[in-house]
Amino acid sequence: MRVLVTGSAGRLGRTTAAALTASGHDVIGADRALGGLRGLDERAIDLTDEASVTALLDDARPEAVVHLAGISVPFSAPERQILLTNTAIAHTVFSAAAATGVERVLAASSPTVLGYGLPGWRAAAVPLDETHPVAPTHAYALSKAVIEELVRAFSRSAPGAFGFFRPCYIVSPEEWAGAPTQQGHTIVERLADPALAAVSLFNYVDARDAAEFIHTWLAAPSEVVDGEGFFVGAADALAVRPIADLWREFAPALGAGADRMTGPSAVFSTAKAERLLGWRARRGWRDQLPPEASAALAAAPTTQPAPSA
Repeated sequence: MRVLVTGSAGRLGRTTAAALTASGHDVIGADRALGGLRGLDERAIDLTDEASVTALLDDARPEAVVHLAGISVPFSAPERQILLTNTAIAHTVFSAAAATGVERVLAASSPTVLGYGLPGWRAAAVPLDETHPVAPTHAYALSKAVIEELVRAFSRSAPGAFGFFRPCYIVSPEEWAGAPTQQGHTIVERLADPALAAVSLFNYVDARDAAEFIHTWLAAPSEVVDGEGFFVGAADALAVRPIADLWREFAPALGAGADRMTGPSAVFSTAKAERLLGWRARRGWRDQLPPEASAALAAAPTTQPAPSA
């Protein structure tokens, strides 16, 4: 399949473009700067420019578009800039894809659309799944919620299949070896201090697993994926101890339902992806950390949970 990947030089884009190429897809990468990826047809482009995007789609004629481009970190730019940039790029890419008859369009959303992080937020149920109410509280999350609605609108009005996925906290291969994550901490530091991972409710996903989800989505029957959204995350939580031991101190918004999470299970459920697509993450921190990092984690002091009431 001929696939256009927007944001191909980014954290998830690099891994996705390389994985799709290795799987036999003919991949075109589109980003503001070239990523230097081997075997990839890279195009430097301003995706906010409608004429440039239209020209790219007319020239490349992809069968599928994987839309990963945009400002990818909350509060990393002024709120208005994040909202306008992410939503404008998505609408421009979707419109051009529909106009040129692209068969598949998959867009990256985010778990942050649920609105967790504010003091007043409470989980409707645990684990969190795609039926949970959406309540964005900042421009990044709002932009992703708008992108989800754009997907649904184009699914109703345009030919082809449009869908979205909510990738959890992306961990690239080099970060398992000790490179800083997008928040500046290493994985070992996030595991040793539950407060760091609690900000994202202990969610994460290996970038290669997310890329495998994208490959699976592209091959699925269109009637299964059209208009649908999926959480994409690791099968376990980014935590040394069970969520049942941690939630009262570090994530009280999860509520007493989290007491049932006594094993390594994740706060975000990927049961829908497994049920409809047969996808399940194959990598986790327990098998991806190198031995020396595991040893450092075992030796590091960890914050003890508050006593149960």
